[in-house]
Amino acid sequence: MATLDHIILKVNDLAASIAFYTQVLGFTLQGQDGPFTVLRAGPECQLQLAPWGTPGFEHYAFAVSSEEFEQIFVRIKAAGMAHGPTFDSVGTNTGPGEESGARGPAPTLYFNDPNQHLLEIRAYPGPPAVAWCAETTHVNS
Repeated sequence: MATLDHIILKVNDLAASIAFYTQVLGFTLQGQDGPFTVLRAGPECQLQLAPWGTPGFEHYAFAVSSEEFEQIFVRIKAAGMAHGPTFDSVGTNTGPGEESGARGPAPTLYFNDPNQHLLEIRAYPGPPAVAWCAETTHVNS
């Protein structure tokens, strides 16, 4: 079965995006590779930030451990970021919720990155699946 290796994520503000993904989500900055700023999203997956501009509205769902979920949720609330338990409830500042994903139901939290991409974190029970990086879909506005 195929696994996701990396995502090239178009961004409007590279510095704000690096700060968000490292300080809020806890990803690791790995440096530059050509035009891309590389962030380690998990043991086998990278985000490659591309400063090419975007209207946003892409959706990325990251599976994290229960501990990481709680830590990210605390940072989101501390930053005063709009969030919600479902994709259509961002801004209610409630949650988490529970929805189904690639490995079944799990607690979920939705919020936007600085580029208006809709992000989701989810914490499946048990050990994390190392091979998966993110579930991706396009959100129509």
